[in-house]
Amino acid sequence: MPERQIYLLSPKELSPETIAVAFAKTSRSPESFREIAKGLTEEKSAQFHEKWVVGYGHASVAEHAVLHIAFENISRLAIESIESNRLASYTEKSTRYQKWGSDNFFIPSELDGHPLRDEYIATCQLLFDTYHGSLEPVRTLVLDQTQRRENESEEALDRRVRSQYVDVCRFLLPAASLANVGMTANARVLENVIRKMLSNELVEVREIGENVKAVAKEEIPTLVKYAEPVAYLVETRRELCKAADMESSIGDENSGDWCKLVDWDKEGEIKVLSAALYRFGGMSFAQALDHVKSLKDAECAALADALLKQLNEHDIALRELEYATYTFDLVMDQGAYAEFKRHRMMTQTPQRLTTLLGFHDGCQFWVQV
Repeated sequence: MPERQIYLLSPKELSPETIAVAFAKTSRSPESFREIAKGLTEEKSAQFHEKWVVGYGHASVAEHAVLHIAFENISRLAIESIESNRLASYTEKSTRYQKWGSDNFFIPSELDGHPLRDEYIATCQLLFDTYHGSLEPVRTLVLDQTQRRENESEEALDRRVRSQYVDVCRFLLPAASLANVGMTANARVLENVIRKMLSNELVEVREIGENVKAVAKEEIPTLVKYAEPVAYLVETRRELCKAADMESSIGDENSGDWCKLVDWDKEGEIKVLSAALYRFGGMSFAQALDHVKSLKDAECAALADALLKQLNEHDIALRELEYATYTFDLVMDQGAYAEFKRHRMMTQTPQRLTTLLGFHDGCQFWVQV
């Protein structure tokens, strides 16, 4: 029996495109990954991707090429566009633990020559001045309510309370605040990211898309070179914006109820339990459904208990729970949404940020879970 081997194809030694080809070729080559990689050059890898990924549409191969991209000094509004791609990984500069400088806000080029430009800048400056003026008073208030630990230094105490007083004050920061974010994504996802950004209505996001494409082409020149604006995205947005403006006005039904269950699967529980039986049994799904429907409430409860009772705090539940869906309409401020959006393995449909829903950079969005 051949000896088991598990090893890395390191990006320190091979380009992302070459690694992708090495993995792709194993489907038809009996050689080891190391042997396949030895026979590859960047030119041969580019030719492979041009033929099979671009020419024949075998896009899954591009998933083996992974890039790590750093974004610095972009608006939080632009970050929303970047982080809307759920099959990538992100780490963002925290507004909860870090303090912002007095001029750390973005001035969009759309305001060049616009009569509201000066008012926009003055408003952002007011918000940042208020933010800085609030940090120390709020810190003092938090300290008054915090008991110092034995032998705790002033520096250690400040680190402990920082997340509390900075967290409170961050709600004064506008969506124009500049921030940093690191993104890790495979080339297939990244190509779609670039296309979406190049099709965005904001100049800043389109410019970032061009920057990302240029940076990515240094590592994966073949896999992103055809990423261009998508007419479908541009035109569909334009048409649906017109339709939405004609049919309704935002906030008419805002009754203060921030969380509404709009729709749910009436047989969701039955489907989940049937899927669990189907996974571990040998029946058809229709037979599993019929069986669960025939069970008494106590028997269904016992089956649900078997499915869930062993879950610990950090465990991920079986995917059979995904057979039940719920649609919520949520209204939350941007800070709360920043925490919520991390759970990207669901359908989230955010609306534009608006002040019409109240203070704290309110944003309303649909989300299907």
